[in-house]
Amino acid sequence: MEKLMGLLKVKVVRGVNLAKRDARGSDPYVVIKMGNQKVKTSVKKKDVNPEWNEELTLSVSDATVPIKLEILDKDTFTTDDSMGETEFTIHDLAEVAIMDLKSIPDNTVIKTLHPTKQNLLVCASEITVKKGKAFQGLILRLKNVGSGDIHLELQWINVSSSSH
Repeated sequence: MEKLMGLLKVKVVRGVNLAKRDARGSDPYVVIKMGNQKVKTSVKKKDVNPEWNEELTLSVSDATVPIKLEILDKDTFTTDDSMGETEFTIHDLAEVAIMDLKSIPDNTVIKTLHPTKQNLLVCASEITVKKGKAFQGLILRLKNVGSGDIHLELQWINVSSSSH
């Protein structure tokens, strides 16, 4: 079994201006995949600007593995339709998380990532410290779709092998 580096809490905050998939309105939910792990949010009925505010947790054994996110429209009688997808990496967050953050004041910005052609960031993404833990806010553009962004908040949880 691969060595566990830490846990990643992904708070799926909201979707903004998601593409409509049904005339009666879309029923979006989010699926997040990392390696062979798959987690998903609840379905929000008839909403192209849904607010989830749901926390999903992934086990991280390799921080270089991209995390894929897809928003789907829940359909009753047919296959769920894609409302867009995106992906992101947590390499920078993991790098910050292994530092000794306990003495760093809350809300200190350790690193700022800027939108580039290689990532799908809508705006700058800051990695900050709160209560000795590393956090990162992300607003990502959805691809393969006409419109839509997804807002996420990431928190790294270190897992120590020693018991306290």
